[in-house]
Amino acid sequence: MRPIMLELGGKDAAIVLEDADLDLTAKNIVAGAFDYSGQRCTAIKRVLVMDSVADELVEKVTALVGNITVGMPEESASVTPLIDTKAADFVQGLIDDAVEQGATAKTELKREGNLIYPAVFDHVTTDMRLAWEEPFGPVLPFIRVSSVEEAIKISNESEFGLQGAIFTQDYPRAFAIAEQLEVGTVHINNKTQRGTDNFPFLGVKGSGAGTQGVKYSIEAMTRVKSTVFDVANY
Repeated sequence: MRPIMLELGGKDAAIVLEDADLDLTAKNIVAGAFDYSGQRCTAIKRVLVMDSVADELVEKVTALVGNITVGMPEESASVTPLIDTKAADFVQGLIDDAVEQGATAKTELKREGNLIYPAVFDHVTTDMRLAWEEPFGPVLPFIRVSSVEEAIKISNESEFGLQGAIFTQDYPRAFAIAEQLEVGTVHINNKTQRGTDNFPFLGVKGSGAGTQGVKYSIEAMTRVKSTVFDVANY
């Protein structure tokens, strides 16, 4: 039996509470969702936002997304074509399903070959594929919730458990929520991100096995051997 370390997929949720700094939250959500064209396991892939602040947050995020440059890598664009046509078709399928089931598109839905323009959806519900499947592309769903308990429930119902984010100014509450999330890492007032040089990197459930990081990777690949000397029989 060989030791293994697997970092697999994710459906990282950003939970936004009523007292969150919405400007800070919007900035981090956009960076977390659309950097590398969303082709990151640790990308923010859904926002679970309290209904009382949802309108304002969605508008702030949509405004920032409107400033994202789209084009080819050699043009230094922020959002560029996806890795291949199969990936682009999959993302397009999630977008089409959301539209057909009544989600509200807050950005222009545009595709040019494998280049999919940043898409933001409001009023996404849990019966839509976009609420559960990992797009690995530049599409972000907003799911409105009425309570912290509902947000935790939706987050934990995912088959994945890589990372999560909590945006609030109530830090004791944030730590209490973090303890209940079935993920490997929780970020408070920051985007989800890979950080093996700064903190242990791991996933639970369908998001992987083992813990990455200089210290933790060495330990994971080290086999302990015990030699016991019984002095009573010497």
